[in-house]
Amino acid sequence: MLKVSNLTKNFGGLLAVDHCSFEVQENSITGLIGPNGSGKTTVFNLVMGLLEPTAGQVFFRDKLAVGLKPYQVTQLGIARTFQLVRVFQKMTVMENLLLAPRDQRGENVLLGLFRPSLVRTQESDSVKKALQLLELLGLSGVGDEYAGNLGYAEQKLVELARALMSSPQLILLDEPAAGIDPILIHGILEYIRKLRDERGMTFLVVEHNMQVVMNLCEWIVVLNHGQKIAEGTPQQVSNDPKVIDAYLGS
Repeated sequence: MLKVSNLTKNFGGLLAVDHCSFEVQENSITGLIGPNGSGKTTVFNLVMGLLEPTAGQVFFRDKLAVGLKPYQVTQLGIARTFQLVRVFQKMTVMENLLLAPRDQRGENVLLGLFRPSLVRTQESDSVKKALQLLELLGLSGVGDEYAGNLGYAEQKLVELARALMSSPQLILLDEPAAGIDPILIHGILEYIRKLRDERGMTFLVVEHNMQVVMNLCEWIVVLNHGQKIAEGTPQQVSNDPKVIDAYLGS
């Protein structure tokens, strides 16, 4: 589904990503791990069009994604969440979700004036979808709450639900377990698995919690100093001497 080929990013002499190549298979949960400063989030930003690569290519379903703006990458079918939650604190949960659908007819002044029934129908469909997602993610009943009033774990789920509102095929999750009480992490991982199993979603996950990575991901790509040093199953990666050395030496 996603192919990263020789991706390179140089920040004024600092080589953050160095000829990195890997693939994400459809309907998989793939991990992208590495010590601090290894280039993981930079890879996410390059895929999403937030940064322009120095060299290399990104393909999504054989379509070239490099050079596209973030909204165009989203239109291809890729969404992401962030390491630090980015919900609109002073908007309700439902309002947060209703911001995300693509091609909203209500943004077209002419349609709003001359075809209001089309706008209302789409808005109604979006509300139904949002309610379904809130139920799926265990957030039923909080749609009218201000997002800023929710606990941190719930805000993480709101951000995931908002990403799902854009009908993506691939979601990039940036540290979904960061800052979450260990008791609540299991629930978040179960929701991710449910989305993959029941809705056919594909995930690329950056996460520092190795227990989470090993339990959640079927395939893992390991970066160190911007380079891919290993990839494989959780067992293969955890036993790789280069991976052990990268973490113990970091």
